[in-house]
Amino acid sequence: MNKQTVIQWLKYVAIVAISFFLLLFVLGGLIFSYYAFKAPTLSEKDLVATTSSRIFDNQNNMIADLGAEKRINAETNEIPTELVDAIVAIEDHRFFNHRGVDFIRIAGAFVNNLRGGRQGGSTLTQQLIKLTYFSTSSADQTLSRKIQEAWLATQLEQKATKQEILTYYINKVYMSNGNYGMQTAAHSYYGKELKDLSLPQLALLAGMPQAPNQYDPYTHPEAALERRNIVLKEMFEMKAISNEQYENAVNTPVTDGLQSLTALTNYPAYMDNYLKEVIQQVEEETGYNLLTTGMDVYTNVDTEAQKRLWDIYNSDEYVNYPDDEIQVASTVIDVSNGKVVAQLGSRHQSTNVSFGTNQAVETNRDWGSTMKPITDYAPALEYDEYSSTAATIPDTPYNFPHSNTPVYNWDRNYYGNITMQQAIQESRNVPAVRALDKVGLKKAQKFLSGIGIEYPEMVYANAISSNTSDSSNKYGASSEKMAAAYAAIANGGTYYRPQYVNRIVFSDGSTREFDNPGTRAMKETTAYMMTDMMKTVLTSGTGYNAAIYGAYQAGKTGTSNYADNELKKLTKNYYSSGIVTPDELFVGYTTQYAMAVWTGYTNRLTPVLDDGVKVATDVYKQMMLYLLEQYGSGTTDWEQPNGLYRSGSFLYLNNGKNNYNYYYEPSYTAEETSESTEESSSSSSSSSEENSEHTEPSAKENEQNR
Repeated sequence: MNKQTVIQWLKYVAIVAISFFLLLFVLGGLIFSYYAFKAPTLSEKDLVATTSSRIFDNQNNMIADLGAEKRINAETNEIPTELVDAIVAIEDHRFFNHRGVDFIRIAGAFVNNLRGGRQGGSTLTQQLIKLTYFSTSSADQTLSRKIQEAWLATQLEQKATKQEILTYYINKVYMSNGNYGMQTAAHSYYGKELKDLSLPQLALLAGMPQAPNQYDPYTHPEAALERRNIVLKEMFEMKAISNEQYENAVNTPVTDGLQSLTALTNYPAYMDNYLKEVIQQVEEETGYNLLTTGMDVYTNVDTEAQKRLWDIYNSDEYVNYPDDEIQVASTVIDVSNGKVVAQLGSRHQSTNVSFGTNQAVETNRDWGSTMKPITDYAPALEYDEYSSTAATIPDTPYNFPHSNTPVYNWDRNYYGNITMQQAIQESRNVPAVRALDKVGLKKAQKFLSGIGIEYPEMVYANAISSNTSDSSNKYGASSEKMAAAYAAIANGGTYYRPQYVNRIVFSDGSTREFDNPGTRAMKETTAYMMTDMMKTVLTSGTGYNAAIYGAYQAGKTGTSNYADNELKKLTKNYYSSGIVTPDELFVGYTTQYAMAVWTGYTNRLTPVLDDGVKVATDVYKQMMLYLLEQYGSGTTDWEQPNGLYRSGSFLYLNNGKNNYNYYYEPSYTAEETSESTEESSSSSSSSSEENSEHTEPSAKENEQNR
C-alpha cells in the first residue's frame, strides 16, 4: 500500500468518524430537546410553594395535612455567610462556578462510581429542582428525568441569582419534626434566628436535608453529630473556616443549645407512628417524599381502632399496668389483605417529636416462643416431616444439634413423649428444637422468608428465639412482621406484605393504586393444623389470659430471658418474682384480624416482673374485644380444608407420611391426652403464666420463652 493510498484511507476513516460523531451529536440534541420540551414549566410559585400532603383514613376522612404547619421563611439578607459556606461545602463545592449543571462534577462522580464509590453528580440547583418537581427515587433517575432536571436547572440559573437559588433551597427543605425550612428549624430547635446561630449549629442544619429524620439531633444524636462533623470537615478543607474554628466546632456537643421541642404538628398524637410508616412506604414505592411533595394519600388506618389502641395504652380503663414505664408495641392487620388497620409503638409518647422511633416495626427485641409455630412446627407440617397434630415428640434431655449445650424447658423438667399439640400448648422448648432439627435450618429459613421474616443466617437457637447478630433492623421479628406472619396462618396460607397505603393521588391528578395480591406461603392443611393447635393455647394453655368467651381465636405466648451474666446488672430486684424477663409477648388472631404485642422496658435491663407478664395478653384481649364488638371479629370459626380428617382432639393428613421410624405414636387416647394436658396446664399456669423456658446458653444467652 503506497503513501497516497494510506492518506486517502485515513481521510475516509476521518470523514466517517466525524460524520458518526456529528450524527450522535444531532441525535443527542434531538433527544435532549424532546425531553426538555416535555419538562414542567419553571415558576417561582412552585419554588417558594409550601407544599402539603393530605392523608386520609380507610373511610376517606382526612387525618393529617402534612406540610401545612407554620413556616418561617428566611429572606436572602437574613442568611449568614457561614450557612451558605456549610451548604456549599456539603452539597456542591462548585456551586458558584457552574450554571446549573456541573460537567466536572459529573465526570468526577462517573470515575468515582466506576471505582466502587458512591457519588452523585447533581448540583445544588438540580437538587432544588428535584425537590420541587420530581421524585427522589433511584428508580426514577431515568435519562428523560435527568435531562429535564438539567434543563430546568440551567433555566433557573438564567432567571435567578445564586443567592436567590440558595434562599429557595433553604426555605424548601424538610428539617424533621414538622419543620420546613432552615429558619423554621432554627426557631424550633434553638429559639433563634438563623443569623444568631453558632457555627456548629449551622453546620448541623446544613447537613440534615439529605436524611432529616436520620440526622435528627433529638432522636439520633450520634448520627447527627457524625453528619455535622462531616460538614465541618468539608468546610475546613474548602478553607471556609480556620483550623481553630474547626477544632472548637467539632468539640462542641451536638445537643448544645437545643431547646425542648414545641409541637408543630396538626394531626392527633395517636397517628404519629402510623404516619411515619405511611411516609416511608410512599417513598419506597414512589420515590416521593410526601413531606416535601404535595399529594393526597389514602391509607388503611381505621381511625377509631387506632384511637382505641391509644386509649388501651395510655389509660387505666382497660389494662392494669404495673407502672408508667412499661412499654407496649403492637400491630393489627386485616388477615385477608395485609392492610395495617392500627399500629402503635409505645405508651406515653412525646407529642413534641414527630416521626421518632416506632418500636412496632423495630426488630431489636426477642420474640421468644412466638417463633415456635412459624419456625419449627409449621415448616415441619409443610415439608411433611409430620402428618398429624398427634405426632409424638420426645420432651426428654437433649442438646442443641451439633453441640454439647443442653436445651432446657422453663421448669428444667421433662414431660416425656408428648404430642405436637401439647408441645405448642405448653410451649416446651425441647420438642421445638427437635422439630427444627428434623426440618433443617435451610428449609425453615425458606419457610420464614415466605412469610416476611428474614435471617442473615439461622441457628438452632432460633427455634425458640428471634435473636440475630445483625443490627440493621432488616432481620428478625417485630410486631409488624409477626402480625403479618400469623395472618398467613389465619387466612389459610397466603402471605400479604404489611400495607399502609391504599391509593395516592398526585398533584397532576394522576393516581396510583396499591395492589397487594399476596403469595402462597403454606398449604391450607398446614395453616389449619397450626390454627387448630394454637386454639388450645388460649383455651387451656399458656395464653389462657387472652381468651374471650364465645370468640374463635388462636395464638401463642412468648417470653425471653436474660443471659446469666446480665442478671447481676438488672435494675430491679427479681429474686422474689416467679418470672424475670426483658420481653413478654403475644401473637393471636381470628378469621379477620391478627395482632402481635410486645411488652417490656426501653432499658432492656429493667425486667418485666409479676403481673407485668400479663400486660401483653391484656392488651391483645382488650383490642380484640373492641374488634369483636365493632366488626364481629372472632364470631366465625375456620373451615376445615380438604386433605384432613379429625380423630378425637387431633387432625391427620389423608395419605400423610407417618413418622414411625423416628417417633412412635402415643399409647394414650385423645381423651387421656386432653385430660393430662388440662391438668399440667392448670398446675403450670397457676405458678407462672406464666411459664418461662430457657433456650441454649451457647447462643450468647439463655432464653426464657413460653
